[in-house]
Amino acid sequence: MESISNNTIENELTEGKIYPALVKFTIPLLLAMFLQALYSGVDLLIVGRFAETADVSGVATGSMLMMTTTMAVCSLAIGVTILVGRKVGQKRPKQVGMVIGNGITLFSIIALLMTIIFVWKSDYLSELMHAPQEAFSQTQDYIKYCGWGSVFVLAYNLLGGILRGLGDAKTPLFTVVIATIVNIIGDYILISKYHMGAKGAAIATVFAQAVSVLITLIIIKGRKNLPLEFSLKNIEFKKKIIAMIIMLGIPIAIQDVLVGLSFMVIQVLVNSIDLVASAGVGIGEKICRFIMLVPAAFSQALGTFVSQNIGAKKYERIYKALWYGIYTSVAVGVFMGYSSFFHGDWLCSFFTEKNDVITAAHTYLKAYSIDCVLTPFLFCFLGYYVGYGKSFFLMIQGIIGAICIRIPFAYFASIYPSSTVFHIALATPVATSAQIIICLLYFFRMKKKTTIAE
Repeated sequence: MESISNNTIENELTEGKIYPALVKFTIPLLLAMFLQALYSGVDLLIVGRFAETADVSGVATGSMLMMTTTMAVCSLAIGVTILVGRKVGQKRPKQVGMVIGNGITLFSIIALLMTIIFVWKSDYLSELMHAPQEAFSQTQDYIKYCGWGSVFVLAYNLLGGILRGLGDAKTPLFTVVIATIVNIIGDYILISKYHMGAKGAAIATVFAQAVSVLITLIIIKGRKNLPLEFSLKNIEFKKKIIAMIIMLGIPIAIQDVLVGLSFMVIQVLVNSIDLVASAGVGIGEKICRFIMLVPAAFSQALGTFVSQNIGAKKYERIYKALWYGIYTSVAVGVFMGYSSFFHGDWLCSFFTEKNDVITAAHTYLKAYSIDCVLTPFLFCFLGYYVGYGKSFFLMIQGIIGAICIRIPFAYFASIYPSSTVFHIALATPVATSAQIIICLLYFFRMKKKTTIAE
C-alpha cells in the first residue's frame, strides 16, 4: 500500500486544482461506502433469497437499530477526524498522535457499554422496535449477535475516521473490499447451507468486521512516513483532548441519533401495518443506502477537505469545494431519482422474489426518489459544516428535521384512514427540504462574517 507523507497530503487537499483533488479523494470514499452498503445489503439479499419473510423482517428491524446506534456512536469519530485533520494541516505530528490515543481510550469504553446493552437487553430492544410477533425471535437474535461484535464495529469506524483525517481514503477502501468478500461468503454458508437465518447474517457481519480491523492494523503498522508520532503511551485519558473530541462529536452524534431515531419510528409505524410492509421497507432502506452514495461520499470528503484547509488557513478553497460537491451530487441524484421511481421494482427484485414484498418496497422508494434530488444539497452542506466544526448547528438542524418534522409527519400520515407506505415515506423529503433551507440561511450568515474569495 502507498505510504502517506506530509507532502502527499498537502498536495492532495491543500494545494493545486480544487475539483480534481476533491474528486480524487471522494472516489475511494465512494467505493468504500458502496462496498459498505453492499456489505449491509448482502445480509438482506441472501436472507431474502434463502430464508423466510420473518427472517427478512428480523434482519431489517434489527439492522435498523444497529445501524442507527452505530452511526450515532461513530459520529464521535468525526470529532477525531476534525482534530486529526487540523493538526495535520498545522503540521503538528505529536498532537496528531495524542488525539488518536485518546480517541482509542474513549471508543474502548463505549464499545464495552454497547456490548452489555445489546447482548443482555436484546429482548427489550426488540419490543421497543415493535418487531412483528412472527419475527420477534429473529430480530432478537440479530441484535444479540451483532452486540457481541460491537468492539469490532467501533474499532473499524474509528480507524476509518483517523485515516480520513490523515487524508487517506485508500486504506479504508481496501479493507472494506476484504470485509465485503468475507461477509458474502459467511452469509452464503451460514444462511443457505446451515439455514441460520437472521442469526447467521449477524455472525457473518461480526466476523467480517473483525477481519477488516485486523487487516487495517497490519497495514498501518507497516506504514512509514505517516504525518504523526504515536506510541502506546498515547493511549491515555487526557480530559482536555477527550473533551474536545466530545465537544465536536456529541452534537453530531445527537443529530445522527435523532435522524436514525426518526427512521426507526418509520420502521416501527410500518411494522404495525403487517409483516410484508415491514420487510418491504427494510429492503427499501437498503436500496436507499445505494442511491444516496454519491452525496454521502462528497459529504465525508468535504469534511476532511474543509478541516485540512482551515488548518492550513486556505479558506478560499473551501467555498469552491462545497459547490463542486453539490453540482456533481445533484447531477447523479436526478438519475437516481428517476431510476428508483420508475424502475424501483426491478431494484427490489434483487433482494426477494416475493411479489408482495417487492410492491411494498417499490412503494416506499417512490416517495424516497423525491429525496434523491434534495439530499445532495443537504449532505454537502453537512460535510461543509463538519469540517468547520459547527457541531452545535448540525445538532439543531438535525433536531428540527427529525423531531419537529419527520416523526410528526410520519405519525400523522400513518393514522390517516387510507394511509400507505408511500404517504409515511413522504416524511423524508419534507424534512430534507426544511433542513436545506436552514443550512442555506446559516451559510449566508457565515458568509457575512467570513471573507471567502471565490
